[in-house]
Amino acid sequence: MIERVKTRWHIVGEEAATCNCAWGCPCQFNALPTHGRCEALVGVRIREGQYGRTKLDGLGFAEAFWFPGAVHEGKGIARAAIDERTTPEQRTALLNILTAKDGGMPWEIFASVTETFLDPLFVPIRFETDREKRIATLKAPGLGEFRTEPIKNPVTGEEYRALIRLPNGFEYKEAEMGNAVLMHGTLGDKTLTHQNTYAQLAAVEWSNS
Repeated sequence: MIERVKTRWHIVGEEAATCNCAWGCPCQFNALPTHGRCEALVGVRIREGQYGRTKLDGLGFAEAFWFPGAVHEGKGIARAAIDERTTPEQRTALLNILTAKDGGMPWEIFASVTETFLDPLFVPIRFETDREKRIATLKAPGLGEFRTEPIKNPVTGEEYRALIRLPNGFEYKEAEMGNAVLMHGTLGDKTLTHQNTYAQLAAVEWSNS
C-alpha cells in the first residue's frame, strides 16, 4: 500500500465556540459534560492560513458536533460549513484539515472521536468576533447560528470576566469565557438548541508540524 504523503498546513485566526454545558464547561478539565452529552457549534475566521501552496487567508468555516456522551468516548457526528467564496482547491484543503487527512491538532483529536461526517455545506458564512468584549455571532445557513455576550453577575448585572488558561491545550492556550445567549443548530436528525450556556473565545494557532 502506498502511504499518502501529508500536506503541511498552518492556520492562525480567531475561534468562538459554544456548547450545551454550563459556564466553565467541565470538559475543559477532563471532567464529564454538564448534561452527560456534548452538543457544540464552532466558528473560525482564518487570519493567515496555508495548505501546501493553497492560501487560506481571510476565509471562514463553522462546524457542528454531537456526541452521545463525553467527547473522549467517541461516536460523534460532525458537519462542516465552509465559506462559499472558497475555490475548489481551498475547499479540498479545509475539508482535509477538518477531517484530519493530514493530521494536526485539534482536528486530529476531533476526527478520532467522530464516527460520522455528514456532507459539508458551502454557504455564505457570517462570523464576527470580538474576543476582548466576549461578543461573537455566527450564522451558517443549513448548519446553525449562535450569539455570545459577556457573563453577567446575576445580582448586579455587571459584566463578569473569566479566562481559562491551558498551557498544554491542543485547541487553545487561553480563552475568554462568555455566555452563549443563543445556540441553535441542525445535524442530521439532531437539533441543537440551547440558551445561556458555555461559550469560549480564543486566538488560535493550529498546524500539523
